[in-house]
Amino acid sequence: MMGATVLSHRWLGIAFGLLFAMWFSTGIVMHFVPFPSLTEAERFAGLRPLDQAASAMTVADALAASGISDATRVRLVQRSKERVYIVSGPSRLRAIHATDGNDASVRSPEVALTIARTYARQRGLDAARAAVVAQADYDQWSVPNGFDRHRPLFRVALGDLAGTEVYVSSATGEVVLDTTRSERGWNLAGSVLHWIYPTSLRSNWALWDGVVWTLSLLALIAAVLGAVLGFVRIRICGRQISSPYLGWHAFHHVVGLFATTFVLTWIFSGWLSMDHGRLFSHGQLSPAEAGVINASPDWTAAVSFDRRPLSPSAREVEWFAFGGSLYRRERIDLGEQVVIRPDGGEAPVISAQAIGNLMTQIATGCDAPSVLAADDDYPAHSIVPGAPVYRSRCGALWFDIDGADGSVLQRLDLSRRAYRWAYSALHTFDLPALMAHPHIRDVLIVGLCGLGLVFSITGIVIGWRRLRLSFAGQEARSKQKPREQPHAQ
Repeated sequence: MMGATVLSHRWLGIAFGLLFAMWFSTGIVMHFVPFPSLTEAERFAGLRPLDQAASAMTVADALAASGISDATRVRLVQRSKERVYIVSGPSRLRAIHATDGNDASVRSPEVALTIARTYARQRGLDAARAAVVAQADYDQWSVPNGFDRHRPLFRVALGDLAGTEVYVSSATGEVVLDTTRSERGWNLAGSVLHWIYPTSLRSNWALWDGVVWTLSLLALIAAVLGAVLGFVRIRICGRQISSPYLGWHAFHHVVGLFATTFVLTWIFSGWLSMDHGRLFSHGQLSPAEAGVINASPDWTAAVSFDRRPLSPSAREVEWFAFGGSLYRRERIDLGEQVVIRPDGGEAPVISAQAIGNLMTQIATGCDAPSVLAADDDYPAHSIVPGAPVYRSRCGALWFDIDGADGSVLQRLDLSRRAYRWAYSALHTFDLPALMAHPHIRDVLIVGLCGLGLVFSITGIVIGWRRLRLSFAGQEARSKQKPREQPHAQ
């Protein structure tokens, strides 16, 4: 049994030594430079104020023109010199011109370039040398599944000093992603390696998921076997604890004993990052829950909203369904909005009472919604800075709902709450106490990943020496001449 453990650990260690070193080193990079994305602040900064003088069809007419019968959200935005409705349903979305209801998807590079330049100027970015450099379904930075409804994407290089590139959705004409030269460079040394994220693999989600999950599991097995051998091989003489090995083997053994807890929990939690419903729940709404929360409203009720003038400084207007009723919200600034209720009243956010009424339609025995604390063990954040997130506890099932736009941010059952600790807490150390002291968290993550990197390097050296000895032995045996057999008499 022990012999099989030694051999398994030896050859798995040789196979995965470089992978361990890569994960620890890239983990440090990822902690400081996350994968490129368009933040809500960046998205909102690129929005132009709505042209109040321009004419627009009613929301109900826009919905009919879109052909999306199960729409739950409609947004009105200013796109260059025209206003556009963006209609969203559970499975698709579509942009139409607000003046005549015609299709407003982007099909030409020239239109995409105009949109990108307008967006850049609104954000104060230099776009004098902007040019469309690609139109594709996937590239290294647009492989996440969240962009599926926007493909293909137009990639526009602004030509500024930061090397900024923005991605324009062909479906809606919105800028959905931006990257800079620095982000791209650091992520090639960070997220792309850490997640094993080459475009050719990641564009096939099922294949990527299976490959990385399997590699992570084998790496975990190698780490567990090493931990077992590490403790079994400890020598205890009186009050002294020592290693039976010498040289690099001793260094690997001793460092491994110090790093065992972190290495095991970090590799285990990294493997769980690829769980995707294998062991823990997805955290997605059930069909029945989605049917209540995303129930299509009576869009003819939007007529009452249409009679009310927009705020002069509104940059985005959204009509959305919440509990089967229709609301309208106007985004005035990043942290400022006006929500108009079905009864015509105004407030900055959806009321706790409205959220409580919705919860009674989903489950029985739900507590009254409470505002989520900033340091909650299961954090969730509103899309609008400063807006409350409400938590409604329905027995063992919790719902976190954004008070700004009524979207469900988290569905936490017992399995999902356990996953939060088994994956997120162990892998990113996002504990409230550490999040309140980010510098301490930085030192802890860099220090532990550095220790894991040193441990991995010792394993690589030992593995390389083992391979050299094996090849040298094979070469020596191949040079030996076979003995001559005596001739038969």
